[in-house]
Amino acid sequence: MGQGDFRLSDVVLDDSIGRSTPDVEHERAVAIFDLVEENSFEPLGHAGGPYILRLSLVDSKLMLAISAEGGADVATHILSLTPFRRIIKDYFMICESYYEAIRSSTPSRIEAIDMGRRGIHNEGSQTLMTRLDGKIRIDFDTARRLFTLVCVLYWRG
Repeated sequence: MGQGDFRLSDVVLDDSIGRSTPDVEHERAVAIFDLVEENSFEPLGHAGGPYILRLSLVDSKLMLAISAEGGADVATHILSLTPFRRIIKDYFMICESYYEAIRSSTPSRIEAIDMGRRGIHNEGSQTLMTRLDGKIRIDFDTARRLFTLVCVLYWRG
């Protein structure tokens, strides 16, 4: 599509960390599918994509390596995970409760846990948008899906 096409055409997670539980792998697959289907991703100062994003953990930091579809490197950003640690820890705990509730709880209990899960997820998404400010412009839905992938990487690592 050329100039001004500010979107991701593919997202690749570092597989060197290995796989996780079926629930986590399902979250990863859904997040990548949804992200590629619909996203807004604009590396500031670049003419346009579409882009390929490679996510990995390097020395307890999040690395976002962005390239153009043709393979040319666009930018690499490395973010400290420190601002995310508490949020991710809370998110893991509530996700475990959620997966357990799906198997054994009432619909109202599942809904209550899911509301809490979404709230923590939104906080992580907002934190990601803030940390990328001045580097990559993304919308909230894109941030939500990327935050899911950050969590998946962290789970595996």
